Amino acid sequence: MRLLSLFFIIALAPLFVNAQEIAVLQYGGGGDWYSNPTALPNLIQFCNQQINTTIARKPQTVTPGSVDIYDYPFVHMTGHGNVYFSAEEAENLRNYLLSGGFLHIDDNYGMDQFLRKELVKLFPDKELKELAGNHPIFSIAFPFPKGLPKIHEHDRGRPQAFGIEHEGRLLLLYTFESDLGDGWENPEIHNDPADVRQKALQMGANIIMYAFEN
Repeated sequence: MRLLSLFFIIALAPLFVNAQEIAVLQYGGGGDWYSNPTALPNLIQFCNQQINTTIARKPQTVTPGSVDIYDYPFVHMTGHGNVYFSAEEAENLRNYLLSGGFLHIDDNYGMDQFLRKELVKLFPDKELKELAGNHPIFSIAFPFPKGLPKIHEHDRGRPQAFGIEHEGRLLLLYTFESDLGDGWENPEIHNDPADVRQKALQMGANIIMYAFEN
C-alpha cells in the first residue's frame, strides 16, 4: 500500500509543479474589488484551452501588503469605486512588480479618478503612458492591430491601454473604457454578442501570456 501511495505521489507531482495560480487584488478604500466574479474563472478556462497554460481553475485573493502576493505572477484588479493603498501596501506592491510581478487593472467603470492618485504612490517617478498599437501585448497570442478592443459602452470614450514600464518591461497595465472583465463574465450577465466576448477573452489571453513570459 505504501508503494502504491508513493507511485501516485510521483505520478501526480508534475501536475502540482506545473500548476500556475493567479489572484484578484483585495484593495482598501471601499471599492468593489470583488466585482465580476465569473470573469477570471472564464478567462482561466479560455487560456488553458487556447494558449496551453495550466492555471488553477479558481483564482486566489491577495491583499497589496501581503507577502503572499509574490506567489502569483499575475494579479488582477477591478472595481467601480474608491481605491486606497497605505504607504506600506504601496511599497510592497511596488517591490512585487519590480521583482517580476504583473498587475492588470481593468476599470469596471468609475475607478479612474481614484486609481490614478494611488498609482503615483506606487511609482512617483514613473508616468502612466498609453501603449502604442504595436506593443507586443496586442499581438503575442491573438492579433489586435488597432489596440485594445471596446467591450462595454459607458461614456462613448475610446478604449485605452495605459502602462508603467521598468527597464523595458511592462509591469502594470491599466485598461480604460474597454471593460474587458464584462466580456469575460458568463454570457447571460451582460448579454454581449459572442464575437465581442471572444475579443475580450483573446485580449485577456494576450495579457496573461505577456505577464507569464516577461
